[in-house]
Amino acid sequence: MPSAWHRLKDHGRHLTLDLYIQPEVMRTEIAGPHGDALKIKGAAPPADHLVDDKLLEFLKKSFRVGKNQVVLKPAAHVWHKIVEIAHPQLAPDAFWISQ
Repeated sequence: MPSAWHRLKDHGRHLTLDLYIQPEVMRTEIAGPHGDALKIKGAAPPADHLVDDKLLEFLKKSFRVGKNQVVLKPAAHVWHKIVEIAHPQLAPDAFWISQ
């Protein structure tokens, strides 16, 4: 899988993910590539940022980091998410494979 959906900087200490979210599914999981993003299905309705909360929790657990280490950045579209993760304990390709 091409790595267009993630970027590492500072010798792997900071990770940026380009994600596309599909809300209202049974469980939060990786669905596969979606253009230059990685599509993640989110187990929450789109209202009241519930999908964002579920996404951040999923990423926090997946990359084995604390809550303050996962930051949602502004994006051009409501379902396109840019997430920054500080000091990830899992490589992005391992994240993709582990799901």
